[in-house]
Amino acid sequence: MRLSHNMIFKNNLSSILNNQQEVNKAQEQVTTQKRVLSASDDPSAMARALLYGDKIQTNEQYTKNLTMLKSRLDTQEGVLENIKGSLTRAHVLTVQAGNGALTKPDRAALSEELSSIKTAVLDLMNAKSEDGRYIFSGYQDNTKTFSFDSANGRYAYNGDQGQHKIKVAEGVEIKSSDNGLDVFESVEQRLNVVSNTGLTVTGGISSASVYVKEQGPFDEFHKVNYNPDPAAPVGANTFTLDMTTGSPNTYVLRQGAVAIQTGNFSGTHVSVAGMDFSFDTIATGTLEFELAPPEKDNVLNTLDNLITTLNDVSIPDADYRQVLASSMIGIENAKNLVSQTQSGLGGRLNTATRITEANSDLDINNQIAKAELIELDMAEAITELTKHETALQASQATFGRLSNLSLLDYIR
Repeated sequence: MRLSHNMIFKNNLSSILNNQQEVNKAQEQVTTQKRVLSASDDPSAMARALLYGDKIQTNEQYTKNLTMLKSRLDTQEGVLENIKGSLTRAHVLTVQAGNGALTKPDRAALSEELSSIKTAVLDLMNAKSEDGRYIFSGYQDNTKTFSFDSANGRYAYNGDQGQHKIKVAEGVEIKSSDNGLDVFESVEQRLNVVSNTGLTVTGGISSASVYVKEQGPFDEFHKVNYNPDPAAPVGANTFTLDMTTGSPNTYVLRQGAVAIQTGNFSGTHVSVAGMDFSFDTIATGTLEFELAPPEKDNVLNTLDNLITTLNDVSIPDADYRQVLASSMIGIENAKNLVSQTQSGLGGRLNTATRITEANSDLDINNQIAKAELIELDMAEAITELTKHETALQASQATFGRLSNLSLLDYIR
């Protein structure tokens, strides 16, 4: 075949350029430590690597979410621990307030300390997160959680029942907050009768009173006999104590026509189902009373009522004791509810820790899988680079020799 001078130059130049391109590619692979530099190098590997890359980025966001979740749960845990400590002290002071030897200054001192505790608890209930949002207000986290309603003289919850959640893994969301309605507002109060002194009396009895003295037996009586149905007929929770004088004097506690308990009595007191009935004279007659519905309230109102009672030196001792009993149960139940919330927080923190570990393992696996698809074997890459450099040098040397050929060299 006849070779022209231009063809020789063109072929050699093409060889040099091809080898130069291979050298450049090999150098770029070594520099970037990637085997696949573009989709055309290995379309299948590049497509799978992009999928793994998306998973890695998503996992990184889950890691950030977990960090935020733990921070918020730790903040809430600290707030609840301080509230529980304050309520523990309030309970101790309430027990102390039951000491019959307390003087007026003693009660005033207890009232002052309880007022400080109430203020501290209110501030903690209105605690904010790191971004300035109220922790316990639910979805209404720009609204102050608790405030004093001067219209009815009570502390009211201003949030809702929402609970924020943070996504920490595929299909997994963990609550990052608890609302104040569940944690503080839903504290079960002491079971009681509607009125201590407003009993309806008939027969020879002209006045009477009833006070719950033994809470355990009364709670059992209340739970068994109270009718919570809103559609219940009038008087469904009204009970009658029938008193009959004779030898001996007898009583019958009944609801309507149904006798619940019977017994004997002497004097002007009868103790039935944890209730202590007092009446002005021993006579045949009836005492009619009503069971109060179960109630829930926040501990701020419990403390406020206790403080008011401590400052009221004119309150009868029986009523004073009733307030103390109600306060102790309300404070204790509030503390227990806080403890239950803390248990839930602990479970969420444990779950977050396990998911963190699982996400870390998954991230490592995704990184390895992606590396196997597109990353470089350095020994192989350096060998390839050396091979292409040698080919380039050979092309350049050959081109130099061929470009110097001339027919005149063979003419003598």
